[in-house]
Amino acid sequence: MAEFTLDARLAADSVPVIDLPLCSVRLMNDARFAWLLLVPRRAGMSELHDLDEADQEQLWRDIRSTTQALRAVAPCDKLNIGALGNIVRQLHVHVVARMVGDAAWPGPVWGHEQPSPHGTVEIERTIASLRQAFRSL
Repeated sequence: MAEFTLDARLAADSVPVIDLPLCSVRLMNDARFAWLLLVPRRAGMSELHDLDEADQEQLWRDIRSTTQALRAVAPCDKLNIGALGNIVRQLHVHVVARMVGDAAWPGPVWGHEQPSPHGTVEIERTIASLRQAFRSL
C-alpha cells in the first residue's frame, strides 16, 4: 500500500491547522479569504468516489466540522464547498467563507488575481483561533 504524501503545490500554498479523523485541514495562504482545504490522508486519491464508503462518510463529517469551525472564526454570508482537482489532482476539498463584496464575489476564489499572503502574526493568530474552534465542537 502506498504511503500518503501531500502534493507539493498544496504544501506550498497552505499551512497545516489540524488533523481530523480522515483529513488534514490546511489554511490557504491568501489573506483575502477565510479559506481552508481538507486533504484526505489516503494515497492515490483524486476523485471523491475513489474513497471507500466509510471514508466518504468520514469526509462529510470532517467537512461538517470544518464548516462549523470556520464559521465560528470567520462569520460569513455563504460557505462554499468544492472539490475540483483540475490543477492539483490529489483529492482535496475547498471550504471558503464568503462575504458579499469580497475580492472575488460572486465568482470563485481560485484563480482570482494573485494571492495576498498572510502576515506571520496574522497566520499564527488565525490558526490558533481555528484550532480553538475545532476543540470547541
